[in-house]
Formats: sequence, C-alpha cells, structure tokens
Amino acid sequence: QVQLVESGGGLVQPGGSLRLSCAASGFTLDNYRIGWFRQAPGKEREGVSCITSSGGSTYYTDSVKGRFTISRENANNTVYLQMTSLQPEDTAVYYCAAFRWFYSCSVYGLSVKRMDYWGQGTQVTVSS
Repeated sequence: QVQLVESGGGLVQPGGSLRLSCAASGFTLDNYRIGWFRQAPGKEREGVSCITSSGGSTYYTDSVKGRFTISRENANNTVYLQMTSLQPEDTAVYYCAAFRWFYSCSVYGLSVKRMDYWGQGTQVTVSS
C-alpha cells in the first residue's frame, strides 16, 4: 500500500522552528520528486517547496525563501522540511506529495494536479 505520512507539526511561537518529516512506505521514494504544500483555512492549497529525486535541486516559493529548507534521505525513505523564523501567516496544514520526474521541481511543476501521492497532512500553528 502506497503511503506518505507527515509528522512534526505542532504549536510554536512566532520566530520559532519546526521540522516536518514525510515518510514513504509501499514505494521507493528516490524514484520521485517530493513537494511540500500547505493549506490555510479558507485558502487554496499552495506549493511551498520541492526537491528532485537526487536532492540536487530544490525550489522554494518566495514567502519561505531563506526560512525553510527541504532535504531528503533516500536511504530512510524520508523527506524533511526545516522551518525557521515561523510567522503566524505560516499557519496551515502542511502536506507532502510525490510526483514524477517529467514535471520540473519549480513553480510550474509544483502543482496540485501533478502530484501522484499525498500524505494526510500535519497541522502547523504559529501563535503567541
């Protein structure tokens, strides 16, 4: 059974940090590019970051550049999203998703409709 499971969300104060994990089972993660998305209440799901299968190339949406870092450990079938300097506007449910190599890891490839597999999401709340 193909599955992606996110973990690491929680409540953090503004300026704080969290590290999200995305663990895959039922398939080999290193055959896929991985994206992180987030969805705040009443808003559309937006692409935040992605990483190629080798980890050699990454993409970040402008609002998280310099604050978030995506990485992967293919040996552990896991992808991470390190989030620092968190702000209330980062509050959302965060999802990881897997997509194939023929879509670029970029603003164009990181699209909801291009993802093959999704996790169930993990809540991140930034509040004092």
